Amino acid sequence: MKKIITLKTFLFLSFAVSAQGPEVTSWIINTTGATGYNNIPSNIQQVQYSTNNVYVSATCVPSYNIGPWPGNPNTPVNQNFVYKITRSPVQNTGTPVAVGLGHIGVWSNGVSIFNAKDAASYNNQGIWNQNAYYFEGSSFDNCLGHPAPNGEYHHHVNPRCLYNDADSTNHAPIIGYAFDGFPVYGAYAYTNTNGTGPIKRMQSSYVLNTGTTRVNGPNVSVQYPLGCYIEDYTYVLGSGDLDEHNGRFCITPDYPSGIYAYFVTIDSALNPIFPYTLGPSYYGTVQAGNTGPNGGHNTISEPVVTYNPPSGISEVQAVQSEVYPNPASGFFVLHIAPMASNNFHASLITMDGKVLWERNDIQPAVYYTCSLPDIAAGIYCLEIQNDNYREVKKVVVR
Repeated sequence: MKKIITLKTFLFLSFAVSAQGPEVTSWIINTTGATGYNNIPSNIQQVQYSTNNVYVSATCVPSYNIGPWPGNPNTPVNQNFVYKITRSPVQNTGTPVAVGLGHIGVWSNGVSIFNAKDAASYNNQGIWNQNAYYFEGSSFDNCLGHPAPNGEYHHHVNPRCLYNDADSTNHAPIIGYAFDGFPVYGAYAYTNTNGTGPIKRMQSSYVLNTGTTRVNGPNVSVQYPLGCYIEDYTYVLGSGDLDEHNGRFCITPDYPSGIYAYFVTIDSALNPIFPYTLGPSYYGTVQAGNTGPNGGHNTISEPVVTYNPPSGISEVQAVQSEVYPNPASGFFVLHIAPMASNNFHASLITMDGKVLWERNDIQPAVYYTCSLPDIAAGIYCLEIQNDNYREVKKVVVR
């Protein structure tokens, strides 16, 4: 018999999760002891947090199948990382900090984010830096990742096995955090930075050069085509949706008040587009501990709380439903997937348990437009249930 959890208890848990913030709750935590490549524990092992920081312990091995890596002799090894992510990221108003080689952030499953470079340059002159997607792409596995010489599995480009990169109808989820503390989203977002407009694929503002010669570098050729070097791209303000760091300040479902966010960039055929993740420089200030020698092996020297993701909250099966737009303003649309169960009841509830809106006799496979008159901006819980199914979804009202 499943344990019955009351709505009041659920709302208390929901409030606690919301108070902890997306930087605490967005990680894929391994709660079952599951293993990945070579029986290494997969995904995030533990998340701890203080008022100022989040500490993410990870092996750097994902739960999805990885390999083989043609021409790459390296194999993934448990990195035993403890990444430190600030909870109060701020814009760097001074000299931009270049995203260096090695890890520049961490995906939500604990795998490392690498920048666009592969550490080599034309004739080792440091002028024309090689694009990893071109020079190393043949060694990427089906998830577009591969291991470094130290066994650190990583993605230079869109981590296609981490989220549904073909879902162009919903705002992409947070799929990682950069080391300046700002979130990294998948490829899709609201058209407008104020959280309005249809969902669209975010476009890079880096443009491929058209010249055929490279000063002190190889001419454009079949062997060295345009795009194989980082310097083949030029940032053109306004040519895309994103700035020179491959991000923008905008409202997202997780940050209804707005946040600076990086976005993965891909084309309409889901192929990676430069600069792929974030860079060539960080938007924010980068604290010590994650980069440089022994970077990513932080010692926790402040009181922390261990985050335990909610589980076993509902005493019945979950509902397969969708709510959009979310954030909502004035109304939202509720749709329950077709199932052999009918007559649902929906309630919109404040975080302290007050019912603001409710509707009876909601049937699966029907799109219901639900008005939200005189409801203040904020975060609410939408409870959907009948005798057999129950689900509580977060709804953000603008």
